[in-house]
Amino acid sequence: MKTQDEKKLDNPVWFSLLETHQSFAVDYGNIKFYHPDYCPFGGFEKGTAIAKSIDEYSAKVDNFFIVGEKPELSNLLKLNKEVVCLQMIVYNPIDILINDQIIKLTDEHIDALYELVNLVQPGYFKKKTALLGNYYGIFKNGELVAVTGERMQMNHFVEVSAVVTHPNHTGKGYAKQLVVHTVNEIFNQNKTPYLHVIEDNIGAIQLYEKLGFTIRRKISFWNITKQI
Repeated sequence: MKTQDEKKLDNPVWFSLLETHQSFAVDYGNIKFYHPDYCPFGGFEKGTAIAKSIDEYSAKVDNFFIVGEKPELSNLLKLNKEVVCLQMIVYNPIDILINDQIIKLTDEHIDALYELVNLVQPGYFKKKTALLGNYYGIFKNGELVAVTGERMQMNHFVEVSAVVTHPNHTGKGYAKQLVVHTVNEIFNQNKTPYLHVIEDNIGAIQLYEKLGFTIRRKISFWNITKQI
């Protein structure tokens, strides 16, 4: 069932840092960023002057993303690229059999998790990203071969993230099972799962649609770097 709060998903970083993830915020008032050790994302309220605050944050990190509306930048920074994603949401638990053992990852798995995600999706996952939510994995012969977890979180919504399988272990249904497990665990928290997928990742989009996700909107991740 759709909720009144769903419009908050139009500005997911802002509302995550305003609500559940307040403690991870670098807060400049009209724009909030995750602390760069945890996540390279920022979000802002539309129509506010934020260029100076973005400059301040850029002193902490060379490369980051602002999610949602296109930000205005000072001449110290440049827009490196726009990553256009589909934001997808699911409203009901998924009733699909899970055949492989899924393990909730702990501190001892953080290095393996970090290495696997950055092997497949470099640039988004930091050493402390795993502390933003629960992460789950499938192991084969003692090796972590597939993961999925929770990243941005607000009062009523949790982002499914890091849907990653080692290139040597794709095609075995691990991602599907991990997404199902993660989604159902989020529903167990009485929250609604959503995710972001790059708009040309057709295989992933088709998987999510088969599992019951629907496309809510397109949303841009604006990659910002310093002027050389």
